[in-house]
Amino acid sequence: MSNVDSSNLEDVPSPDGELTLKIAATPQDTNIYGDIAGGWLVSQMDLAAEISAGKLAKGRTATVAISEMDFLCPIRIGSTVMIHTEVKEVGHSSMNIRVEAWIQPPFESDEQEMYKVSEALFVMVAIDENGRIRAVPGS
Repeated sequence: MSNVDSSNLEDVPSPDGELTLKIAATPQDTNIYGDIAGGWLVSQMDLAAEISAGKLAKGRTATVAISEMDFLCPIRIGSTVMIHTEVKEVGHSSMNIRVEAWIQPPFESDEQEMYKVSEALFVMVAIDENGRIRAVPGS
């Protein structure tokens, strides 16, 4: 007998949050094995978190922590990488942004076929022009 709660499983998984960044994985982004480097993906996810947080903070933000990061499968050259973000919590100066990376493999016959390759929680803070922490407007 299975302990899995099937009411929580999606028939066709799909990204949570808003599409924030879409980019092609190119040969210059590979590791020594020919797959896209994990550091490149973290950088793209960080950029998407910064875009999302910047809209909310109405200005500059900085990453202060990344947690709960999982890498689920490698990314092949030519894949389209789509980064989705979702604001989970807003404090006085900080924002928790859930970031998911999904890919559409190259030459995929079904344009709707996407795979989650990574997810993480980014903690961002609003900063002023001098790099000091400031309040998020409306917090």
